[in-house]
Amino acid sequence: MPATHRSRAERRRATEARILDRARELFAEKGFDRTTIRAVATAAGVDPALVMQYFGSKRELFTRAVQAVPALPAASDADALVEQLLATLGLKLGGLPEGALAMMRSMLTDPAAGEQARAALGRQIDGVGAALPAAEDRELRAALLVATLLGVTIGHQLLGLAPLCDAPAERVAALLRPAIRALAEPVG
Repeated sequence: MPATHRSRAERRRATEARILDRARELFAEKGFDRTTIRAVATAAGVDPALVMQYFGSKRELFTRAVQAVPALPAASDADALVEQLLATLGLKLGGLPEGALAMMRSMLTDPAAGEQARAALGRQIDGVGAALPAAEDRELRAALLVATLLGVTIGHQLLGLAPLCDAPAERVAALLRPAIRALAEPVG
């Protein structure tokens, strides 16, 4: 049987997604400062020049890794969804790019920034909602999940709340896991 041939565009999207996945993992594990383009490239099985070609800089790669809503697990796998959401939170607690911090600082006082934040959060809610098991309150549960993670991120990154800043991301995730799981699982 002949091998399935993917188009150049499909291969490019798959490579870009693989780079973003490995970048998310490394940024979550090591933070922004200790993650290198070379390490991301090695983990993704590509040349560092290709990472730079796709993303332009380490800062842009980080921005895309933080902002992109990764392909969420199917609705039947609530545990995988919970772990994906908590991994994204761990990434954000490692530090956000200045552009994202500026947006967060401005979203409550600048109408344009607020609209941009609403649109981005709306996309995240839609993505999380699509991954949740069917229920009449799916959109509400998705909004609560996104708002919870946003609140933790704001408390850590913008407000510098000592208990959040002093705790390792793994500890924050461990404490949040039951609440996130409760929101992600179907209500029965």
